[in-house]
Formats: sequence, C-alpha cells, structure tokens
Amino acid sequence: MSDTEQSATSLDPMSARPLYVQLADVIAAKIASGQLAPDRPIPSENHLAEEYGIARLTARRAARELRERGLIVTVRGKGSFVVQQPPTTDA
Repeated sequence: MSDTEQSATSLDPMSARPLYVQLADVIAAKIASGQLAPDRPIPSENHLAEEYGIARLTARRAARELRERGLIVTVRGKGSFVVQQPPTTDA
C-alpha cells in the first residue's frame, strides 16, 4: 500500500468523530513528526479533498481546526503554512 493510499484510509467515515477532526489530527501528526516542516505550506484544500476523498468544505473546516489549535497560519492568496513554533502541551 502506498503512502497516499495509507493516508487516505486513515479517515473513518463511520466514526462518531467528525471527518474534519480526523483530518486535522492526521495533519497535526504530520506536523509533529516533521513531515510538514515549519514555515512550509500544507496541502491545499482541493488537494486534501482529492487525496482523502472528502468534500472541500470538510478540508476547509479541518484547516480552521488547525488554526484554532495554533498549528497553522493562513495567508490570504498564498495558502496555509505550518507555524514556526507549534504550541507545546507541556505544563
């Protein structure tokens, strides 16, 4: 199974958790692992929708969730980027 196929199957439409939360968790894990580097763009909403087989609106809501978590910042006309210093959960 390729990486694309594996990532696409990581969303469970039958789960009680909304798809946008599942997608946000997948992207957050990629940020935490370094697969998505700081100050670099995340895939576009259209790309995410196509890759994961979801509606573009679901991808947009996942991006909003990531912004609320402080993991990405969106620049109008340029896209969404991983923040320089993701927030830590250490208390």
